[in-house]
Amino acid sequence: MLYVVLFFLLFSLLLYVMLGGADFGAGIVELFASKNNRANTRDIIYKVIGPVWEANHIWLIILLVILWVAFPVYFNIIVIYLHIPLTLVLLGITIRGVAFVFRHYDAVVDKSQFWYNWLFRIGSFMTPIFLGLSFSALINGKIILIEDHPSASFYDIFIQPWFNVFGLLTGLFYASLCAFLAATLLIGESEGKSKQHFSKSSATFTVVLVVVGFILLTYGYSFEIKFIQDFIVNPLALASVALSGILLIPLWKFIKQQRKIASRYLAGIQVILILFAAIVTHFPYFIITSNEEISILENIAPESTINNLGWMLIIGGSIILPGLFHLMKSFKMIKILEKS
Repeated sequence: MLYVVLFFLLFSLLLYVMLGGADFGAGIVELFASKNNRANTRDIIYKVIGPVWEANHIWLIILLVILWVAFPVYFNIIVIYLHIPLTLVLLGITIRGVAFVFRHYDAVVDKSQFWYNWLFRIGSFMTPIFLGLSFSALINGKIILIEDHPSASFYDIFIQPWFNVFGLLTGLFYASLCAFLAATLLIGESEGKSKQHFSKSSATFTVVLVVVGFILLTYGYSFEIKFIQDFIVNPLALASVALSGILLIPLWKFIKQQRKIASRYLAGIQVILILFAAIVTHFPYFIITSNEEISILENIAPESTINNLGWMLIIGGSIILPGLFHLMKSFKMIKILEKS
């Protein structure tokens, strides 16, 4: 049953990276759109994510609950040592959510719309950056456990692990991934010039994603970050990255041709390959501190707790997943039978 729990943990992570990422990315696409395209982009974004945007964060909640119940050591390290960037993540989610609602339902059209729009755009851009900063802290080997270094300063313990160049590059990489996902999704939700605009945005953010990813790997290897060093020599991770690179060729072709379904599938595959490469590099050691690598399979909850959690996830998943599929299908977020 432990592997059932691990499956739902990683599955929730994948769905949040993809669905939540596309949600954040919509605001990033709007942020970098030209003034002439922003109003139209805003209307299309609301039509697309309006019915489902709240559902995306359920996967983050499930992810945290699984960590809390089944993997308490991991949960404690994350919420204690990363409480600053995670608080900023929650603040960003709240701000962009409030702005998203008020800019569409505020009865008074005045200068407040200006602030709603910019809060949504900036919140959409900064939130994935802080998520990337949080993830980078887990793998860059800078986390200092208080029990190992009781005399360490507040900065060394709570700020240095995430507030650094590697963290910023990781955050920019995830923000670029979010924008790439959103722009690719929006190709199929628009027509005419809008479709051309999103096609161009998708191609642009694909290039940005590749460039930032290359800089991230180069920087990590140059400064001897263990995760990156292990990533580069792991055959499965390298194969995954190589396949991702090969698939960029048909992806760019489909984006240029404005093939909405094919481009969506390939965009999703890109995310799966990137996430797989990151996970397989250090499984099961997902947290690297200054002194040790901590396995997610050590110091887990009692077997009875794992078994009960596993059954609850199976039962809950059998209810939630069909419901989510129906929700997205109803609002034409999933278009399986279309040919283009």
